[in-house]
Amino acid sequence: MPGPAPVDRVAVPHDPAGARPAAGPQFRAIPQARHWLLLGILLSAAVLALGLTAKLVPGGSVAELGVDQDLSQHHAALLTAVAMALNVVFGPAAGVVLVAAVALYLWVVRRSLVKAVAFGLVACSGWVASEFFKLIIARQRPNPALLFDPLAPETGSNSFPSGHVSFAVALGFALYFLARGTRWAKVTAVAAAVLALVVAWSRLYIGVHYPTDVAASFLAASAAVVLLAGLWNRFAPRILDRLPAAASVRSTQPSRSPRP
Repeated sequence: MPGPAPVDRVAVPHDPAGARPAAGPQFRAIPQARHWLLLGILLSAAVLALGLTAKLVPGGSVAELGVDQDLSQHHAALLTAVAMALNVVFGPAAGVVLVAAVALYLWVVRRSLVKAVAFGLVACSGWVASEFFKLIIARQRPNPALLFDPLAPETGSNSFPSGHVSFAVALGFALYFLARGTRWAKVTAVAAAVLALVVAWSRLYIGVHYPTDVAASFLAASAAVVLLAGLWNRFAPRILDRLPAAASVRSTQPSRSPRP
């Protein structure tokens, strides 16, 4: 799963006396692409181009529906159980619980409110991106009446891109950012990529999305993470430095006398 290039640290503001960093030690940078704004715009433009093409080209949706119909004719009990489980786990209700649980662990157990907030924002950015593009493209879901075995018929809601897949991709980024720098980093990255692909397959298997819907989800979620990382690294240190908690931490530190 492609992602932003890593950034190990950001510049830390210092107090006027040069005694110690202000909010720097509490701040955790999100890995950021070098040209994050341009990359985010290009990824977003790709999503819009793909969505408009899929919606406006005559016969495009009919051709894509054939993939859903073929999968619908070859349902197996085990695969159906996996797909329906993913349908619940990566849905809005269970997804919010999952993100909240991890964020709460980071805050209460690991005692890092900054990590908890950063994780929650990155993980939820996929949902935000999918809803944003859904409003613009407004593509209808595949007609369940045209499927051989509709498992979870959904009508009356937009299809492009997939919220489930967008959330899976963004969650994968968030988990990798937590594991980055540890021995679990590579394992987490591979597992996150595989999980996102499996969730994408499940949306086609159930028959609630077209192939271009799930493909665009990877681009949409990546765009959201890239833009969020750039904005976070640019503005979070300034915001944290102004928080009362950061000021109280500085006030409790003993001042250092300048060397002669």
